[in-house]
Amino acid sequence: MPGATESFAFVEGALDRAEFMRTDAARLDRLWPDARLLRLDADGHALAAADGSPLDETGAAHPDLQRDAVLLGVDAGRAWFAALDASADPAAPRTDLRTAAATWPVREATAFAQARAVLHWRARHRHCGACGRLLRFERAGWLGRCDACAIEHYPRTDPAVIVAVSDGPRLLLGRQAGWPARRYSTLAGFVEPGETLEQTVMREVFEESAVRVRRCRYLASQPWPFPSSLMLGFVAEAEPDEPRPSDAELEDARWFTREEVGAALRGETREAGLLLSPRLSISRWLVERWHAGESA
Repeated sequence: MPGATESFAFVEGALDRAEFMRTDAARLDRLWPDARLLRLDADGHALAAADGSPLDETGAAHPDLQRDAVLLGVDAGRAWFAALDASADPAAPRTDLRTAAATWPVREATAFAQARAVLHWRARHRHCGACGRLLRFERAGWLGRCDACAIEHYPRTDPAVIVAVSDGPRLLLGRQAGWPARRYSTLAGFVEPGETLEQTVMREVFEESAVRVRRCRYLASQPWPFPSSLMLGFVAEAEPDEPRPSDAELEDARWFTREEVGAALRGETREAGLLLSPRLSISRWLVERWHAGESA
């Protein structure tokens, strides 16, 4: 768990998910009128105030959304729900999740991330993957049940590793073609079936850069609902191989010295030099940890 001075988005301020309440329909009905409600559109943006700040709306203001709302959890006795609002005014202000991570209070931003992930799953899993019949959602939105073949469907989370790879004095970073100029980040990739996290680290780093990892160590994780990932942060020790980026994955990959990384962390490279990922991401935190002396 990152410390208070080493935080990244969507971790702090999490709600008590109150899993035991998901089957208590009568209790949820009682909580709904005063519950905090987050309304999202089909693009995963949250309905917001005119200045982009979060709305403090209650369930009572939107009774038509109760049937399909998802229980996010409870805070200080107040329930929080999220719902897709397809009937919202197209001109109503909205805020995207990355903006919310930087500007909203921590609890609201973390709840928004949770809401975006589960509503994305709901929107794309309306039918049974086995027989194609329409799903019926239970457990306050967290379970899709197929009445035709009795299969239960649960929200999908895709595990991915993200790695600060070092040969000792240098840090390996890569960039994708569509990124802003000079932007580099730690390497990352999805876990494949039948694979350990450590095996994923070794495979992904080699596939993307041709650099061989010797050992790695887990540090922390971050929910990353773009749309449904869980980023598992590692620090790794590697051979000082010359990076050869994969055309399919990266436009470039290279080693950066501790001095170059330090200048980027201090914001001394805005006009020229290395640019790092924003502070909302675990990628930036991993770079900070490596620069502070963390190793595998």
